[in-house]
Amino acid sequence: MPRVAVESNNRMSLRIPAEEKAILVRAAAIKRTDLTDFVRQHSLEAAEAVIREQEHIKLSARDSLRVLDLLERPPKPNAKLLAAAKAFMKRK
Repeated sequence: MPRVAVESNNRMSLRIPAEEKAILVRAAAIKRTDLTDFVRQHSLEAAEAVIREQEHIKLSARDSLRVLDLLERPPKPNAKLLAAAKAFMKRK
């Protein structure tokens, strides 16, 4: 079960097996940095990659052409869209 992020301070605790910590310490030493900086930098890079992947839409060539076509020549609004627009305007 995911835990809720705590935003009240600048500290973060991790519980990891000793073998994994040893690997991280070794990698940090190879990069000539301390463990905190190593973990922070690499976890930020991983987090940014996850966010980019989530926010990036990949379309096939066919789908890209379809989107461009719809932008250039949008279809006429159907009854459902007109009803939704009318309901939206009533809410304002």
